[in-house]
Amino acid sequence: MATDPSPQIPMRASSKSSNNSIHPVDVETPPVRTPTPIIYREIKHFKKWIPWLVPAFVVVNTVMFIITMYVNNCPKNSVSCVADFLGRFSFQPFKENPLLGPSSATLLKMGALHVKEVVDGDQGWRLITCNWLHGGLFHLLANMLSLLVIGIRLEREFGFIRVGLIYIISGFGGSLMSALFLQSNISVGASGALFGILGSMLSELITNWTIYANKVASFVTLLVIIAVNLAVGILPHVDNFAHIGGFLTGFLLGFVFLIRPQFGWVSQRYAPPGHSSSARPKFKKYQCILWAVSLILVIVG
Repeated sequence: MATDPSPQIPMRASSKSSNNSIHPVDVETPPVRTPTPIIYREIKHFKKWIPWLVPAFVVVNTVMFIITMYVNNCPKNSVSCVADFLGRFSFQPFKENPLLGPSSATLLKMGALHVKEVVDGDQGWRLITCNWLHGGLFHLLANMLSLLVIGIRLEREFGFIRVGLIYIISGFGGSLMSALFLQSNISVGASGALFGILGSMLSELITNWTIYANKVASFVTLLVIIAVNLAVGILPHVDNFAHIGGFLTGFLLGFVFLIRPQFGWVSQRYAPPGHSSSARPKFKKYQCILWAVSLILVIVG
């Protein structure tokens, strides 16, 4: 049976060399805008420092204690030394020095604080040198371990310059307080400087109160640490006047040296280009007031 051929569908093949053909992908599309890259910069106001000064203070205090024990030379001036196998580094008898250390005469020779020597002998340098001496091994270990625990954290946050100034000035303030109220005995130790670090930590928490997350917990913990350390000053042979003087000095210096800018000002200063916001002050009013009052008290006092 013959059938009619099916109608032919016209086909057109485009030549590879033809440039007149239109493809669906040739539809014009608007350009895609890429977001402006955010440039991150280091925020110097909150940078982390590498602590080295506080460990250096520990080394210096330890070396000074070794030198003091060498100068002391217990076998030469006493018949019953503690740990006499150490030779001239052995300790004075417990009845003379229960802290495992040198004699009072040796400490005085090395630069211990004694009001009579400062006033009558014009030896004001003893107000500084006494902070680098210790009455015994127990005394040295207690102070240096405490300094490492609290000092390294503070130096990591604020740098060696500010922490170093607080340490040295607070030690001097503790010596002054001790000289005013403890005039009959000699005084040695880094306790005044150590309490200055504690005092500065408290004032730092107060002046930077708004940027802390766990405010109350941090405040209570710090108060407990300070109270325990001050209670130790009640024990015999401990100069609590140096503790109080150093603490008060460090407390005032903390308001001066450890003030931080507010997060609002920092975020505005380090915002990416094109970001606009209302101007914010670098410090709050209460921070400026505490800074000014503390600076005046440090200078006048």
